[in-house]
Amino acid sequence: MMAMKAELAPVAARDLQIIEYRGQRVVTTEQLAAGYGATEQMITNNFNRNKSRFVEGKHYFKLSGEDVEILRNSFRGVQISSKARSLTLWTERGAANHAKMLETDQAWGYHEDLVEFYFTQRGTIASPSTPLTLSRKELALMIIEAEERAEAAALETRTLSATVESLEKHFTKGMTIPAFSKALNGVNINKMMWWASERGWVFNEQRDPEKDPRWRVASYARDKYLTEDQTQITPHGKDAFTKFTPVLLEKGCHRLYQLYMKGELPMKKTWNGAYLHDKAIYTPEGR
Repeated sequence: MMAMKAELAPVAARDLQIIEYRGQRVVTTEQLAAGYGATEQMITNNFNRNKSRFVEGKHYFKLSGEDVEILRNSFRGVQISSKARSLTLWTERGAANHAKMLETDQAWGYHEDLVEFYFTQRGTIASPSTPLTLSRKELALMIIEAEERAEAAALETRTLSATVESLEKHFTKGMTIPAFSKALNGVNINKMMWWASERGWVFNEQRDPEKDPRWRVASYARDKYLTEDQTQITPHGKDAFTKFTPVLLEKGCHRLYQLYMKGELPMKKTWNGAYLHDKAIYTPEGR
């Protein structure tokens, strides 16, 4: 008669065999599943479906081959199958992620016990700044949410840096503010020079309101964000004069994009709400 594999009964968190790996206390998938009232397959499936939420070295450690054998020999009180060729060890943060995904009273209850009696090593003193009224679940959720916010912020920073790098890579010397703004989705380029005037970047030296503005670079932005191109104009039968055109420096390009992402540029009424960079404007011809 074939013997059936006995399921691992949940062991109280305070009675778990302590496993330390790379300076952290960890638990096996089998221990986590038993304590959370789940199966090992459920834990594995949740991990595979949400791999973006887990970072190796922070939420888990993946062991294989000789490392599994070393762990098995080092912690003989832990049930690790002799046939196991790989093993996943979960840190406190990894255990919190799994409790959140299972979202059951048993999972959160066991997680609280793990934090109190297992992951928190003896002699550890609670930080005075940690509100004692918060439950272990609330603290775990705060940690998870903080990590998600940090990851989102890091992604946004990488995206911003890549976009600014792209803008600067294709930056053309002598580009005006309206020309640059054409690459920014939704910006009302007809209002950009007046916007720049309100911010003290340029001023209108044309005194006659009935005539087109004659924009000049203001002292605040000169050689910081803008400079001026000078063109000598000689109308037929009239005296020559110099036309000044405010043009962006690379730092001005960078600053305009930052203000765009902060929502401070004048936008079209038909804008779809997306902050996008139109690369076609800056892609050199022939590519």
